[in-house]
Amino acid sequence: MRLNIGSVRQWHWISAAVTLSGMLLFAITGITLNHAADISGTTRVTTVEMAVPAPVLKRLQQLPEGKVMLPADLHNYLRKQGVTMPPQQSGEWDGIEFYVAMPGPGADAWLAIDTGLAEFTYERTDRGWVAYFNDLHKGRDTGAVWFWFIDIFALVCVVFCITGLILLFRQGPHRPMTWPMVTLGALIPVVIMLVFI
Repeated sequence: MRLNIGSVRQWHWISAAVTLSGMLLFAITGITLNHAADISGTTRVTTVEMAVPAPVLKRLQQLPEGKVMLPADLHNYLRKQGVTMPPQQSGEWDGIEFYVAMPGPGADAWLAIDTGLAEFTYERTDRGWVAYFNDLHKGRDTGAVWFWFIDIFALVCVVFCITGLILLFRQGPHRPMTWPMVTLGALIPVVIMLVFI
């Protein structure tokens, strides 16, 4: 039985179609990252400080010290007070204070619950949409799914480039400017690296 894996041209256009949106995203965010100092963003800080009712705190105080997840009733109470927190988020509990850092793309947040004072402090810093997409570009605090997306996307981009190179070899004899342009494209970054960096 013969396995039909398609032609180089098919692999090239399919990999181009699959990576088009991602390539645009990474190209645009490459520009915004390169000019991060020139792009002014609006940073918004949200702070919530409130008392926690004793019955709600009691459940937390019953947990063993170490890495724990908040009891459901405490999590629901915090959500009603404006705390944005994933339901399965765990944090450090030392018997007196619960603390969790919640970094994310374009934002950072933390929550501290002091059982001695029976209060919590929550702070979220949102750096805006440009920072959000820049962090996606870098894979900063984006989680496992985005991590794997970047790796798979990069592999498909490699397929796009290699199939493009094969097509250039095939079409090159009919287009005299093919290899001078390919050589120029390879030399420009090398010269910049050697001379200007």
